[in-house]
Amino acid sequence: MNLSRIAIHESVEKAFPASLLAESLSDLDVSVERVENDAEFDSGDAVAAFGPGTGFLDADWVHCIRAGYDEFDVSAYEEAGVALTNSTGIHGTTIGETVAGMLLAFARGLHVYRDAQNRGEWTRLPYERPFTLEDERICVVGLGTLGQGIVERANGLGMNVVGVRRSGDPVDGVEEVYTPDRLVDAIADARFVALATPLTEETEGLVGTSEFEAMREDAYLVNVARGPVADEEALIAALRDDEIAGAGLDVFADEPLPEESPLWEFEQVVATPHVGAMTNEYHHDIAGLIRENAERVSRNEEMLNRVV
Repeated sequence: MNLSRIAIHESVEKAFPASLLAESLSDLDVSVERVENDAEFDSGDAVAAFGPGTGFLDADWVHCIRAGYDEFDVSAYEEAGVALTNSTGIHGTTIGETVAGMLLAFARGLHVYRDAQNRGEWTRLPYERPFTLEDERICVVGLGTLGQGIVERANGLGMNVVGVRRSGDPVDGVEEVYTPDRLVDAIADARFVALATPLTEETEGLVGTSEFEAMREDAYLVNVARGPVADEEALIAALRDDEIAGAGLDVFADEPLPEESPLWEFEQVVATPHVGAMTNEYHHDIAGLIRENAERVSRNEEMLNRVV
């Protein structure tokens, strides 16, 4: 691959201003340009984009500015001989802090008080409702970068941490690691179940009716993975039937979350619009990955985070 141009696709605007990424990469020895949807690509081009786009398979390399690349047709990239890289490995802190915020909100009732503030009401939760996170059990499903970011902060809050990992190999800060076939055992006694696994054929619908039935009635689901990792209809049913206490959701089966979704109606749901990894420094993080790979390409070395 002889890299001659890095094209910053307008789709990155979903995450940050394209101009900021262009400025962060301006020191590279190749041309850096902002392009729109109708742009054409050729050999020597690299494209930085939020998701798949028209003409991308004519380039030599496409970089997804997100960790999740499930929207990309991996087979098509393989057939076309186009390199595809993603942005895994940089979201541990942001996702970890987002989950910590949700845990604290549920434990201390902060979301309820904010709702009351918006209504101009001075109210308190029932005495039995607030609790502390210390010594509560959290099961983190998926112990990659996102999961380990959650683990670190859960330990800082004094929680008991267990996890689920495909290999079952131990992870620092996790008391016990279960394999996916023991998911029900892992979540059965947890106050919180945090989903942080990639979306694959194996993880789609990983948490459904059986899992919600296995969870404690005072347990909360937190999903910062991908919406389809949890069966949304089963989740709604579990919330309506008080099988679980609530849910913190940053991802959904359909995004934006449709206006008619019942998830808007539950006080015990904290919903954020897929912003768990957002930070005003995100463009610098992405620039670092692109710069590293541009340098590796120039040295004919293996690319970082290469999916295809």
